[in-house]
Parts: sequence; structure tokens; C-alpha cells
Amino acid sequence: MKSFNYKVRDQKGIASSGVMEANDEKQVATILRSKGMIITSLSETDQLNIDSFIGKFSKPKQDEITNFTRQLSTMVGAGLPLINALRILKMQSGQSLKLVIEKVLSEVEGGSTLAEALEISGGGFSSVYLAMVRAGESAGVLDQVLKKLADALDKQREFKSKTKGAMVYPMIIIVGIVVIATIMMVFVVPKLTAMYKDFGAELPLPTKILMGVSNFVAKFWFVVAALIGLLSVLIGNWARTEVGSLVVEQLSFKIPIWGKLRKDLIITEFSRTVSVLLGAGIPILDTLQIVSETIGSNVYGAEIRQVATMVEKGVSLAEAIQQFEIFPPILGQMISVGEETGKLDEVLAKLATFYEGESEIKIKALTTAIEPLIMVVMGIGVGFLVIAVIMPIYNLTSQF
Repeated sequence: MKSFNYKVRDQKGIASSGVMEANDEKQVATILRSKGMIITSLSETDQLNIDSFIGKFSKPKQDEITNFTRQLSTMVGAGLPLINALRILKMQSGQSLKLVIEKVLSEVEGGSTLAEALEISGGGFSSVYLAMVRAGESAGVLDQVLKKLADALDKQREFKSKTKGAMVYPMIIIVGIVVIATIMMVFVVPKLTAMYKDFGAELPLPTKILMGVSNFVAKFWFVVAALIGLLSVLIGNWARTEVGSLVVEQLSFKIPIWGKLRKDLIITEFSRTVSVLLGAGIPILDTLQIVSETIGSNVYGAEIRQVATMVEKGVSLAEAIQQFEIFPPILGQMISVGEETGKLDEVLAKLATFYEGESEIKIKALTTAIEPLIMVVMGIGVGFLVIAVIMPIYNLTSQF
């Protein structure tokens, strides 16, 4: 899309100007004339706008998307036309979101639906988001759907925040250990090595090992950094392949505590997303297809697609889910209750809340387990350093 500067006058002769995103001048002219405007000037913008330039390379944050969704829901629910609501939100948004809303507004003014406009806006709206908006527009309940979507985004954001927050302390400790070890190896140990050589002391094995590692790191740090970087790139590229991602994910499921936590997080996301989509009126087969693509797990995504195939053949969702061991028994049981009562979306919403609580407990257990493990590793490292540094000094004093 291109940006166009325009100047217009309304039917009362009041002049105004602005910038519009469109495919060409013809589209801009059509939109302006449909509003009863008389165009006095129209040209493609050629001025470099730093904010716009930066905004084109950054997508809106999840917080911005959540606030945009909730505010749009409120405005549409209050009876404000969609185009007017988008104009108001554009004026009060940050630069990255503003550019997205400009594109959405331009498309809507050109006759596109909101879902179509959001899809090509480059704002990073998920398949779940687009499907719900599309369903809300079709059913004429866009404001209600947007409210449910905003609530779901809020819960998702809060849960991710708790998950990340629980890992902050262990990560700080690990980074601190790495920094201290690097300083010791590069700056402290070489000076001790020079002192021991001057005295001609007989060095014990731990000291020789420490000195060898220190000398290697000090002289060939760039080689070490290059190797670490190369390995990271190679492993990262392999992990993004179909086979690599499956292997990495299967291994992650076998890690004590973390593996079970990872599964609980996926089931939480599955339950919440299916609940939201079904509540918005999305058919079950479409819901399963969307979830399989957005669940963030290749293993579970493949299983969900098999479940969808079985449901398409007439098997109930509960029966299909229970055929796969990767899904916990409680999931199939709760889905069965939801199908019998006709409140599957509500049951899955409650299940998502239950698994959120379970996940929080496991996160605390994980951090509790990591802390003593870090202390043990730190104690071993410090003990080795003390032995490697003190033993030569002891040998020197005994010689005297």
C-alpha cells in the first residue's frame, strides 16, 4: 500500500487535509467522494517520516491489540459506526498500531469487511482472532465477540506474565554465575598463574585444569564465541524443521517437572481457544483446524488434526479425544459432559481455569527445584576454585 496526502472541502466549504493508505489514487478519490468531499489536492507522499518508517518494521504489542479490541468492542456496542470507531482509535494509538489501523480503515472504507482488513493489515492478528471477528460480523454480534476476545487476550497475557515472572529469579542467578565465572577465568586466574610461575610452585591437578581452561578462554575467546554462535544457529535451524521440531518437543516432554508443565500449558491453551471459538459460533471442524495451527505444538497439532478427521466422520469430540493418550483423561470426560449438556464452551472455559491453576503450582515447583540445584552447582564451582587457588599457596608456605 501507498500513502497519499489529500486536501478536500465538504459541502459546506470547510477545508480539511490528511493522509490515507490505499493501493492507488483512484481508490483514495473513490473513498473521499463517497463521503461527499470535493478533492482539491491529491498526491502520493514522498516525505520520509521517521515514526512511520520505524512503525513499518514493528508490530503492535499484545497489550496494544488487547486494548484496541476492548475499546473497539465498547464503541461498536455503543452504536458508533465501525469507520468512526477506527478513526478515533487511530488518533489515540501508538505509531505501530496507528499504521495498522490506517490500513484497516482504508480497507473498510473501500468495502472490505473488518476481518478481511485485519488479515492484510500486517498487524500480526492470529487465526483465532480473525475467525472470531469474521463470525461476529456474520452473526451481527461483533461487539459481543470482540468483548469475549478481549477477555481471552487478557487472561492469556496475565497467565504468560505469571509464567515468565516465576523464571526471573533463576535466570538472574544463572546469568550472575556465568558473568562471575567469566571474570575469574579472564582476569583473576591469569594473574595467579603468573605469580605461581614466579615462585616455581608445584601445581596440583585442579590448578592445572583451571589454568588450562583460563588460558584457552583468554586466548581463544573469539573462537569459543564463534563456535557457540555457530552451534546455536545450526541447532536452531534444525529445530525449526519438521523432524527437528518434533524431536525437540518430544525430548522436552520427558524433562522432569518441565515436561508435565509444558503439557499443561498446551492443554490450557487448547481448552481456552476451543471455548472462545465455539462461544463465537465457529463450527467444531473449523475450530479444530484453527486450534491445530495455533496451539504452538507440532505434536499436539498433528493429534488435533486426527481428532478433526474422526469428528468429520461422525465420532463425537469426547470419543475422539479419548482415543489419544497424549490428552489427559479429564479432558475427554469434561468434553463429554459439555456435549451432553450443550454447554461445551462453558465447560472448556472452566477446564482452562483449572489447568491454569495446575500450571501455576507446577511453575512454583519448578522454581523451587531449580533454586537448590543452582546452589549445589554454585557450591561445587566455588569449591573447585578454592581448592585450585588455595592448594598451590599451601604448598608454597610449606616449602618455607
